[in-house]
Amino acid sequence: MTVMYPPLLVFGLLLSAGLIAGYVLLRRSRANAPRATATGRSGLRRHLPYALMLAALPLLLAGLSRPQAELPVPRVSGTVVLVFDVSNSMAAEDVAPNRLAAAQTAANAFVEAQPDTVDIGVVMFGQGGLLTQAPTDDRRSVQAAISRLTPSGGTSLRQAILTALGAIVGEPVDLPAEDATELPDLGYWGSATIVVFSDGQDDAPADAEAAAMLAAGAGVRIETVGVGTVEGTTVEVDGYQVATALDEQLLTGLAAATGGEYHPARDAAALHDIGDAIDLRITTQPELVELTGPLAGIALLLLTLGGLLMIRWYGRIV
Repeated sequence: MTVMYPPLLVFGLLLSAGLIAGYVLLRRSRANAPRATATGRSGLRRHLPYALMLAALPLLLAGLSRPQAELPVPRVSGTVVLVFDVSNSMAAEDVAPNRLAAAQTAANAFVEAQPDTVDIGVVMFGQGGLLTQAPTDDRRSVQAAISRLTPSGGTSLRQAILTALGAIVGEPVDLPAEDATELPDLGYWGSATIVVFSDGQDDAPADAEAAAMLAAGAGVRIETVGVGTVEGTTVEVDGYQVATALDEQLLTGLAAATGGEYHPARDAAALHDIGDAIDLRITTQPELVELTGPLAGIALLLLTLGGLLMIRWYGRIV
């Protein structure tokens, strides 16, 4: 603990010690008075109100010296990578105005709600993954990257997760060869979260699950947001009508593998509330906290109790 004005603290302690000594001497000088001969409850009544008020004085003076202590302060912090499925199926209109546009609106609302202690990055993925905005606290840059997304191509959730992991650890990340027995060591990134906006349709779900296990090994949690409807619809691709539907099972499995959650968003209203449903990591960070307020509050409480006891027992404050 540190003190901004040490002389005030020393003065307060000396003054308090002097007052306490004076009170003790005063009580001793009245030791032979008739009202001081009672014991038990009367002794408590005699000393407790004064003791409470005398205890408040050093606390008030200590508060004036502005003491500070380094305490662990909880805060939402870390890195969030927003991952957007931009495959052709995200142009489907079973969520108005279409899946991708609804996801963009929800993501922008999520970005606006985050404190500046959270760095946010943006990854788009179709058949491959592309980091379009490195994690930053610049909210305008993040929202500009989100607004530029357009649907095209296929889907690879595997590449989406690996690209997001690369943005978190600061270097390219890939799955090990098939004959490898262990996953690569990416270190521990417990304050990082990947939020995937997708309809879950994927050509190689086993690869996506392997990528999720890699994220889990690095302490990175994946939150998945299902965009679309289970009933599905059709979307036109190169002149053909292609059926597309939400795969909740895959998205649920990817989130569960990392300790995250799957958030269904079958319509625009549900997507609007997604930001409130996603829990980010709460961490603690040592910060210097001034203790003047708490000390003053305790001192005022003691003074109030002492005064109330005097009024109740003596009918006045003496």
